[in-house]
Amino acid sequence: MKKILLLLGISILSGSAPAQDSLPKTPTIAILLPLYIDSAFNADNYKLGNGGIPRYMLPALEFYQGIQLAIDSLNKEKINLSVQFHDTKSAVAGMDSVLVNEEIKKADLLIAMFNNRNEIKAAASFSRENKIPLLSYTFPNDGGVTANPYFVLVNPTLKTHLEAIFKYLQRNHPLQTIFLYKRKGATEDLIQQIVEELNSTTKASRLKIKTVELTDQFTSEEATAALDSTRENLVICGSLQDEFAFNLTRTLGAAKSYRQTIIGMPTWESGRDYSQFGEIIYTSHFQTQRNEKAARAIAAGYQKKMAGRANDMVYKGFEAMYRFGKILARNKSQFMPLLSDKSFNLLNDFDIKAVNVPADYFENKKIYFIRKQQGLVKSIRE
Repeated sequence: MKKILLLLGISILSGSAPAQDSLPKTPTIAILLPLYIDSAFNADNYKLGNGGIPRYMLPALEFYQGIQLAIDSLNKEKINLSVQFHDTKSAVAGMDSVLVNEEIKKADLLIAMFNNRNEIKAAASFSRENKIPLLSYTFPNDGGVTANPYFVLVNPTLKTHLEAIFKYLQRNHPLQTIFLYKRKGATEDLIQQIVEELNSTTKASRLKIKTVELTDQFTSEEATAALDSTRENLVICGSLQDEFAFNLTRTLGAAKSYRQTIIGMPTWESGRDYSQFGEIIYTSHFQTQRNEKAARAIAAGYQKKMAGRANDMVYKGFEAMYRFGKILARNKSQFMPLLSDKSFNLLNDFDIKAVNVPADYFENKKIYFIRKQQGLVKSIRE
């Protein structure tokens, strides 16, 4: 066993770690995380000095910490589960080795955190061949998976977010002109294409959408040229690039002659806070304010164990283990039909549906609209 620094308060296992003493037929969950433990350790010796944990290691470690807190809670509730942890970035036993490990074949559920598209297909093929549900928890990409009724994309795709934004605009701004701001780029072209297809195929009234393409060095005059100073302007930032979004929100926020509401992409939930320049709306499948009691309990548990402040990855890890672990423990044979069951809700609702018929895979279609200003969340709508 290799142990991270005591300040992290965790141990990373390359075998299995039961949430309780293992019993015959105990439901088993295998956790696949890109932990990069070999990057931090030489045998059992920590080799990174006093420079701290590299940023690329932190998301998986924080997700792991959330899972460990959930295991503590499940133990207190006497929920009987066996849990395996696998480092998919191990120099000795990476993803390919993990998937031929006899232990993982005993799992009843796989919870995976991917950080590149190529690993998704290999893990999804394993889940299909062994008929083990695989929850892809953080990477919003289907990896080209098809014909796999065991693969579940918990983090919705960009297309799902855009579909939700389009429906939101149809409900709330059906007659208003909408400005889609973009830059040159393949992803930006894809966003424009999806929005235009949604508008051309809708059975309801079409939206009035005007595309505004800017260079990366756009001026204030260029950014505001299409806007109307006499009315509220509705702007969609049609780019995932951080610098473009930052410059757009800053520039429009400084243009006091123009009133606008800016709708952003799902990437706006992390990174720089664009709401410092004015009110923004962005989409997310995840929030922690609908059940403040549970969120506070998780935060307190993390503070006590880690002497730190829980972030979204900690909450996501906790929810993944606690919610889906309970479903598996209580009704293993009906796990897939119960994925969206509200009786197991903790922080978030889930709306997991088949993509295509027969299912290529399943995807969480639940989207929240977060309204934020000056760093504070003003409202959360569905």
